[in-house]
Amino acid sequence: MKNEVTRRELKARYLEREVVGGVFLIENTVTGKALLDSSVDIQGSKNRFEFAQSTGSCVVPKLQSDWNEHGGSSFVFKVLELLTKNDSQTKEEFKADIVVLEEMWSEKLDLENSY
Repeated sequence: MKNEVTRRELKARYLEREVVGGVFLIENTVTGKALLDSSVDIQGSKNRFEFAQSTGSCVVPKLQSDWNEHGGSSFVFKVLELLTKNDSQTKEEFKADIVVLEEMWSEKLDLENSY
């Protein structure tokens, strides 16, 4: 019974957590090339990137060639802007807002040397 209550509590906490998405850049510090991307879970994206660095694996196919050549330590994860999902937004609305935010950053940065 105790495990079930704990599982319920954990699920409730997960569903009530603050959802933070955003726009980020993965930059190759050797070549200067960068990948602009976005996520509805920015911390999850950062965690995946850091895990990939720690294990020597690349989780973004576009980066694979340079990752193999220069190593994961030559890449940095930079958060450009965060957006918190509000209670009245659906998942789809939040995702759409994140996509618009990424488009704004794409125009702002005008990355010539990108993946």
